[in-house]
Amino acid sequence: MSPTSSPERLVLFDLPLDPVTLDTALDRLSGWLFESPATPHTVVTLNPEFIVQSRTQPEFVRVMQQADLVTADGVGIVYAARQLLGAEVPRAPGFDLVTGLMKRHGPELRVFFLGSKPGVAEQAAQNAVRDYGIGVAGVHHGYFKPDEDQRVAELVGASGAHLLLTGMGAGRQEIFNDYWKQLHRAPVAIGCGGVIDVLAGAAQLAPDWTRKLGVEWVWRVAGDRKRWGRAPRLAQFVAMVQAEKRRG
Repeated sequence: MSPTSSPERLVLFDLPLDPVTLDTALDRLSGWLFESPATPHTVVTLNPEFIVQSRTQPEFVRVMQQADLVTADGVGIVYAARQLLGAEVPRAPGFDLVTGLMKRHGPELRVFFLGSKPGVAEQAAQNAVRDYGIGVAGVHHGYFKPDEDQRVAELVGASGAHLLLTGMGAGRQEIFNDYWKQLHRAPVAIGCGGVIDVLAGAAQLAPDWTRKLGVEWVWRVAGDRKRWGRAPRLAQFVAMVQAEKRRG
């Protein structure tokens, strides 16, 4: 199997899941970034909350089903794949994808930072230039209304970005990346959640030991009151997996 060849795509709760290692995912994304002619591709980093949300958001389901690459972002997806599909799925988290591409490509990579509160994307861009030497195609906060989507997509398209990082919350970011891909034209668009905040220093990356054990979500929920409301969704996901397993 060549480095960029595709293992067979899995289906988990009606959603696609590509069982690729981090290195394989980075190889594939690297190929898309600079291919000629440029073609827009969308990337979803699947986690349990996406699956819970998908039960009530058919548009979110549609864009995930159309994504070019869907990786396992968290240990919950690894657990579900093992329980329901009998498959061992490697993790390729959003933070590792983003920083991996920046490390690989440095100055040749033009990145557009789209998301978070005003000022945060700017700080993330500055830190990424300092740490990885990337080129900044543009920045824009994520607090704009849907009727401004076209304007923002055109801004990205005019920037010549190779990589679009969209951090506007689950569902919103993936729908934007997919719906407006012919306008933003980014060869790789990743819905990256809180990665922009972490790059900016506005949020803390979970310690290495929690990431290695796959329990970083416990650390995040315990340490951030704003995340306490997400715990019931994680419990709901576990219940969904167990119910699906009982159904066979």
